[in-house]
Amino acid sequence: MAKSITTPRTNSGLSFSTIVSLGQAYYQLTKPKVIMLLLLTAIVGMCLASEGLPDLWLMLWGSIGIGMLSSAGAVFNHCIDHNIDEKMARTKRRPIPQGKVSLRQAIIFGMALSIIGSLILYHLVNGLTAVLTFISMLGYAVVYTLWLKRATPQNIVIGGIAGAAPPLLGWTAMTGQFDGNALLLVMIIFTWTPQHFWALAIDRVEDYKKAGLPMLPVTHGIELTKTMILLYTVLLMAVGLLPYLTGMSGWLYFVGSSVLNWGFFYVAWQLKFNPEKRSPMSVFKYSISQLMLLFIILLLDHYLV
Repeated sequence: MAKSITTPRTNSGLSFSTIVSLGQAYYQLTKPKVIMLLLLTAIVGMCLASEGLPDLWLMLWGSIGIGMLSSAGAVFNHCIDHNIDEKMARTKRRPIPQGKVSLRQAIIFGMALSIIGSLILYHLVNGLTAVLTFISMLGYAVVYTLWLKRATPQNIVIGGIAGAAPPLLGWTAMTGQFDGNALLLVMIIFTWTPQHFWALAIDRVEDYKKAGLPMLPVTHGIELTKTMILLYTVLLMAVGLLPYLTGMSGWLYFVGSSVLNWGFFYVAWQLKFNPEKRSPMSVFKYSISQLMLLFIILLLDHYLV
């Protein structure tokens, strides 16, 4: 008789595949793709705050602490929105609606990330960065997710300040103080955020209607939202010039940011005046690439020009 093949089990009785699946679920709770983009902007802030190469010790622990608190905000977002996520096609397969992680487990995980991340920043970086990062986490997890998201169609405009903070956090991690140049980086992300989320909201407008969330295309219509996307893109083009106009960056940033921002204007124009079915997602996807490349160009300009 052939021997049956069994899956290896740990001492706790959980199979290896179960542990891997659970680990993947917890990882998904942190919104890793979003966190990677936030960390990129924070690291660029660290580098721009330094004359030469940044202090690698501060960069390491600053990145870990900022990443953990940002991840905690994402986990709490999952916890607060779990009832809404069940109603939306885009989010119904998230770990909590799928029952892969319980609400209690997710809350404990988020609290652990926030406590450990805060301790790392306070003891190994500096107190200012620890406080600002914790406030940003609360701004996203509580002020935006729990209140603004459900209260006003301007939710992402007001709440966007929390997501725009990482370059400032990276800067303060290196210097321990505020700087006007860091706030310019915050302004870029702040003016980038609305059209990024509104484009997604247009594409998933029926989901947001079903969930009862007052996103702009739900409350004021898709055409007005397209107009606002175009107007905010023009504003982003203007704000994007500030690092060059203030002398913070040189010609490489000016050329690179101009190309990227005109590309953003083109897809926003197409969405408004020559839309196709996938136009909203084209704007959404382009916005992600645009922000990532913009900050990479900032970094290259800092060290090469």
